[in-house]
Amino acid sequence: MNTEVVTLGEAMRLLLAEPGVALRRAHTFTSSVAGAETNVAVGLARLGHGVRWLSRVGDDPSGAHVLATLRADGVDVSRVEVDPERYTGFLLRDTETVEYHRSGSAASRLSAAYVREAGLDGARLVHVSGITAMLSPGACEAVEALFALARASGAWVSFDPNVRLKLGRPERWRETVGPLLTRADLVFAGEEELELLGQTPDPLLAGRARTVVVKQRDKIARAVTAEGSWKQDSLVTRVVDPVGAGDALTAGYLSAWLRGTSPEEALRAGAACAARVVGTRTDLEGLPDRRELALISTEVDR
Repeated sequence: MNTEVVTLGEAMRLLLAEPGVALRRAHTFTSSVAGAETNVAVGLARLGHGVRWLSRVGDDPSGAHVLATLRADGVDVSRVEVDPERYTGFLLRDTETVEYHRSGSAASRLSAAYVREAGLDGARLVHVSGITAMLSPGACEAVEALFALARASGAWVSFDPNVRLKLGRPERWRETVGPLLTRADLVFAGEEELELLGQTPDPLLAGRARTVVVKQRDKIARAVTAEGSWKQDSLVTRVVDPVGAGDALTAGYLSAWLRGTSPEEALRAGAACAARVVGTRTDLEGLPDRRELALISTEVDR
């Protein structure tokens, strides 16, 4: 399959505590994979798109697990670097508490040279989050290199700040991620994230952005372009675990955008993907394929 989308970011081994048990008391865990860009990569691959994921993992069982998981969903991991010296990051969590172990991980050693060597292979779109830029100075340079490759090749840039304050104080997010936000063509951000970064849709649209998708506090998703604004109510009927909803919305929206649909239809696809994910336990478990997405849409219309 031809490469339509390239994503760049860290994937971590996820150990999720048994349902209803606090992390500090858990003895049984479900193993999966977590990471903002990997969630989007898997979501798009399941929806029928050619996706290449760029990153680094350790030469360890968790790295092998990450690669096998993504391969099984059709994500191209052929350009991923395996580091013999550094480990694959991992996280432990329950539905409320997250414990990250990623400092000094293989992905934190991402570099601009690696991204330039890997290339885009003709992709129409690149997607990355602020998390990657915040991993290390080298990883931030890798994001800058990805933006430069996209500009040189005519690919669009999709960007989600995905603010995680455990990675840095608000002022560091504003300094590192704020400028990247203004250089994206498609922006996906929560209201609180835009406020923290000192942005609103209007100045972004006056600059580089062509679409800003805002995840509002009231769970409504709003797409704003120069031509107008569209809203989509949440389609969630059951919440098992809310983690991963934003990435699922991004994957659904981008899939529809790649197929040339309207912002209204893209928002609906994103909302449907998000609804599926929050009804399951892990970030990847509920991401639908095209047939499942069509069924969700049919059920909503009834």
